[in-house]
Amino acid sequence: MSPEFQLFLQAILEIFTLFVLLVGLLGLIIPVFPGLTIMWLGTLVYAVLQNSAGNMTSWHWVIFGIITVLMIIGNIVDNLIIAYKMRDKYIPWSSILFAFAAGIVASIFFTPLIGIAAAPLGLYLAESRRLKNNDAAIQSTKAYMIGWGWAFGVRFAIGLVMTGLWMLWAWVL
Repeated sequence: MSPEFQLFLQAILEIFTLFVLLVGLLGLIIPVFPGLTIMWLGTLVYAVLQNSAGNMTSWHWVIFGIITVLMIIGNIVDNLIIAYKMRDKYIPWSSILFAFAAGIVASIFFTPLIGIAAAPLGLYLAESRRLKNNDAAIQSTKAYMIGWGWAFGVRFAIGLVMTGLWMLWAWVL
């Protein structure tokens, strides 16, 4: 294989990986979209292909390990932040699970954008039924939205760090 063709393949791999990272990063807006996992899968494919070409150094593996740890932490923290904000307002697990299920089902059968609206709507309906008080149900929904906002901020920051680490790995080291 000529060096020019190898450079071409390397450029295609880097463009594809960057595209997957950006899709995952933008997908973090949607609560049920596994953006950090998508980003990690992109770097996994990159690592496997780079390793098969003999281009992986120990530093590259360290960076991939850090990206892996960030993905795991981000996926755990995401759910903890939302649940904490909701439990802080004494919202029962049944209402929380109903809201998450509404978001997931709506995202699967319709679009992820519908899922964004379905989760807080599901929480509002569950809390309105449970509390028999619309103002209290709105306060519960507000707690969910605040938790979602904080979780998005944390996931997005982690996603930016993951992308920056991959850029360091691909273009500097």
